[in-house]
Amino acid sequence: MTPAETEVAELCAELIRVDTSNYGDGSGPGERAAAEVVMARLAEVGVEATYVESAPTRGNVVTRIEGSDPGLPALLVHGHLDVVPANAADWAVDPFSGEIKDGYIWGRGAVDMKDMDAMMLAVLRQMVTEGRKPRRDIVFAWLADEEAGGEHGAKYLTSKHPELFDGVDNAISEVGGYSLEVDPSLRLYLIETAQKGLAWMRLVADGTAGHGSMLNSDNAVTEVAKAVARIGSYEWPLKLTPTVHRFLSEVADAFGLPFDPENPAPIIDAIGPLAKFVGATLHHTANPSMLSAGYKANVIPGQASAVVDGRFLPGLEKDFFATVDELLGPNVRREQLVHDIALETTFDGALVETMISVLKEEDPTARVVPYCLSGGTDNKTFFADLNIRGFGFVPLRLPAEMDFAGMFHGVDERVPVDALQFGTRVLDRLLMTY
Repeated sequence: MTPAETEVAELCAELIRVDTSNYGDGSGPGERAAAEVVMARLAEVGVEATYVESAPTRGNVVTRIEGSDPGLPALLVHGHLDVVPANAADWAVDPFSGEIKDGYIWGRGAVDMKDMDAMMLAVLRQMVTEGRKPRRDIVFAWLADEEAGGEHGAKYLTSKHPELFDGVDNAISEVGGYSLEVDPSLRLYLIETAQKGLAWMRLVADGTAGHGSMLNSDNAVTEVAKAVARIGSYEWPLKLTPTVHRFLSEVADAFGLPFDPENPAPIIDAIGPLAKFVGATLHHTANPSMLSAGYKANVIPGQASAVVDGRFLPGLEKDFFATVDELLGPNVRREQLVHDIALETTFDGALVETMISVLKEEDPTARVVPYCLSGGTDNKTFFADLNIRGFGFVPLRLPAEMDFAGMFHGVDERVPVDALQFGTRVLDRLLMTY
């Protein structure tokens, strides 16, 4: 067993034990303590790193390992140190214990994404200790604030310290590189090459305020309620982007299913719990999530509002908003709360070829396929603004029965120890080969 394989589980557990819950309102503990763990483990092997604090306790760590060929573009490998909150009463273990039992590491962040943080750290430590140089410069970044939009992490670094990423043209991070077992002779490994865009919208209606006992034909609450009902019940038509089309075709072939682009439901059913990741990438989505109006039972308010979480497909943003505006009706306006681009890259190039080859070297049953993520990661927007092409690649060979998608932000989040060890071997091969 390599040094990285030997220590990756404990490094992951150590990071989990540092509570980096991100509540999205600045009230959490921040990432500084976890960043200090990373800095300390790097210093043990003589690696100097840059620590950037974007706000009190919001820590980021970046270091660059020089490659043997300065003519090659650099590769960015990044992970976020923050996690979503966890209610300990719901868990079988303390979510910040980093407990290792039954072959798993348990705790908040085990898959999202202190597993990759630990793999990066373990592989880098081994690489430096053994005196090995990658072919190209590798920039390692442990970031803050991904779970709340990256304001204190990727956004801050790319806007205030873009020089840290000089020469980088590709990046790898979450959510991809994990396996889906078809049968003992075949595993699909999903590489994320596309992400849906984000549109958090406030819907607002103005009406005539008045007494609740009187007739009122200009009721703002009624208008917003109608718009929410229309949007919430709308069945978005099927629209297969290039990435999704290829993914469905590959999965259908692997499972021996017919591929009917007009009816992909049997293919989505075949992938079981992973449908949570990809089921919503077959069309746009717009889910009402908040309502606000009034202050007293017998007072009709002059304004009412709602919030809708919209997710649009790559290349189809205009189509999405045109439909939303039609569904709103004439008496409700749309205000933008948060907007984030959709992203799609092709499944080709030297990095993709290297991902495929190193996965097959470690797992001869591997078949590698691209897919679209219904959510978003730091690969999008901020690093894309620096013309860095992003891929989801956290290599994990998972047991067939594991509900991997359910681990993200879920109760009893955990990752298999042997999956982490597999990941360190694949990541090491990738960084030394590419």
